[in-house]
Amino acid sequence: MAARSVWRARAKLLLAATAAGGGAGAALILSSDDPASAFKLSTAVPIRLLRDSVSAATTAFDYKYSLWGLPEGSPEWTRVKHEVHIRGARRLQELCFRNGGVYIKLGQHISQLEYLVPEEYVHIMRESMLNKCPVSTYDQVSEVVKKELGGTPEEIFEEFDPVPIASASLAQVHIARTRDGQKVAVKVQHTHMTDTAAADTATVDLIVNTLHQLFPSFDYRWLVDEIRESLPKASC
Repeated sequence: MAARSVWRARAKLLLAATAAGGGAGAALILSSDDPASAFKLSTAVPIRLLRDSVSAATTAFDYKYSLWGLPEGSPEWTRVKHEVHIRGARRLQELCFRNGGVYIKLGQHISQLEYLVPEEYVHIMRESMLNKCPVSTYDQVSEVVKKELGGTPEEIFEEFDPVPIASASLAQVHIARTRDGQKVAVKVQHTHMTDTAAADTATVDLIVNTLHQLFPSFDYRWLVDEIRESLPKASC
């Protein structure tokens, strides 16, 4: 009976994700000033949402199924819960790396939340997320700069180092020299980060809220609010 209930919850979560992903993609194309970019995003968002849903549903099922029937607080319950925490953390780690962007930010944030999330998640996120961030290619950097400033880096700046001096989850930094000779640091967001950040945060919000409805003891809605505060406001 319990297994059937969890499977129904998993199916419900996947169905909600599919519907939301399709609706979000259509809305994105209709409201965008750049239909080509919007179409590219609209095909990526449902895939990313599906990954979220599968990962969340699998983890929820793992917790419910693995701990079913074990007396809470018993040595066996403690041992099994530790193992499930590790599996869930590894699953989240893989999801963050596959989706990138805001998800890397999410993993980095979790790595700093001792006493608020299970320590297995904190340790695994900390050992893998803090020093591993995406790096955009120079073509992608040029695309962002041209879109925001109206010209390629070579056209806008006297000098522009194509190799970034630093990269974070949402952007990377290049050293450049302006036409009047001033040396500057240029922070360039990863390609399409503004759009995907908003879409990714919405999908994470959907997953977290759906899981909370299905499993009231799981309530990390506050984490989505904290991630939203660090969203990029501009692309360059």
